[in-house]
Amino acid sequence: MMLLNLHPSPSLTLPKSTHRYPISRTPISHQSNLRVSNFNKIPNHPTSQIHKASIFLKNPYEFTNFGHKLTSQIVKSASESSQDPTPDAETEKSPNKTLQLAIVFGFWYFQNIVFNIYNKKALNIFPYPWLLASFQLFVGSIWMLVLWATKLQPCPKIDKSFIIALLGPALFHTIGHISACVSFSKVAVSFTHVIKSAEPVFSVVFSSALGDTYPLSVWLSILPIVMGCSLAAVTEVSFNPAGLWGAMISNVGFVLRNIYSKKSLENFKQVNGLNLYGWITILSFFYLFPVAIFVEGSQWVPGYHKAIASIGNPSTFYLWVMISGVFYHLYNQSSYQALDDISPLTFSVGNTMKRVVVIVSSVIVFRNPVRALNALGSAIAILGTFLYSQASSKKKAAVEKKD
Repeated sequence: MMLLNLHPSPSLTLPKSTHRYPISRTPISHQSNLRVSNFNKIPNHPTSQIHKASIFLKNPYEFTNFGHKLTSQIVKSASESSQDPTPDAETEKSPNKTLQLAIVFGFWYFQNIVFNIYNKKALNIFPYPWLLASFQLFVGSIWMLVLWATKLQPCPKIDKSFIIALLGPALFHTIGHISACVSFSKVAVSFTHVIKSAEPVFSVVFSSALGDTYPLSVWLSILPIVMGCSLAAVTEVSFNPAGLWGAMISNVGFVLRNIYSKKSLENFKQVNGLNLYGWITILSFFYLFPVAIFVEGSQWVPGYHKAIASIGNPSTFYLWVMISGVFYHLYNQSSYQALDDISPLTFSVGNTMKRVVVIVSSVIVFRNPVRALNALGSAIAILGTFLYSQASSKKKAAVEKKD
């Protein structure tokens, strides 16, 4: 809302009337006898307004609507100026919005790159993804509890029904997270992210099976994703079946989490994205850690000693594990904040570009050998993901417009 700030004019003292006769309060009906030049007859002409003002000072009762017309003209002029912002205002607003968006995406990309690099570093010397994934969820849980305790983040008011509704999404989130960590421990980071770019394929297939319909453009957009991922998998130097299946199961887990969240959490829209992710993280930790103890708990102590012996400095190993835990939560937190600030289409495009940045960064840091066909397959898959985000956003816009 634009406020119109009118400064009060200095008071004007009019001299007492020197008329010999009192001013008649009866409206003058002989206006036709008034001699007014042609330009004074033009509506809203400045000279016409001056002429009317002079007559008003002589006989204010004759022009009872003069003040109303003048005021309405001022308000109209102000409203028209507010609807037509100056170029300077647009120039000042646009760079600020662009800078804010660049900062949000910059933090999101940076935190994701840091997580992927140090997560892979830790897994290279300590190949126990179940423990590492549990620790990352534990760090995220402590982080959210601290935010709520210090009131840096408003703690949502929840009840038993909210926890019950969250059990399903938290379970699928746990499956998606641990499967991705297993994939990271078996293959290169770049290969895992190429396979994870096929998530839209699973989203379309599962949503269609549950009764949702998609236009032809969406179905066509997933074809290059399938082709690109297949080509990248065939030509991957570090190919491992467990790594491939881990990334595929991760896609299934996260897609089911998103689908299940829409249905089970429809009545809890008052909980914002960050608080929702915080509770999902807490429940996921309680899901995962007991299973992690059962799956690989007996190997943790010998594996720890082996990792310390290979790196030589225990503090370096602790630092890598801690960074992977902190930045895992931070990049997810940034993604939820970015989704609150930008449109879903911009978020989808940004998420697609994020995978490109992470893939390139991991190849540079770990110096993974990349074949030409592997790079081509990765590019085709990423392009398909971009086309899917465009097509799906048009579908959502059409549905919202119809509603």
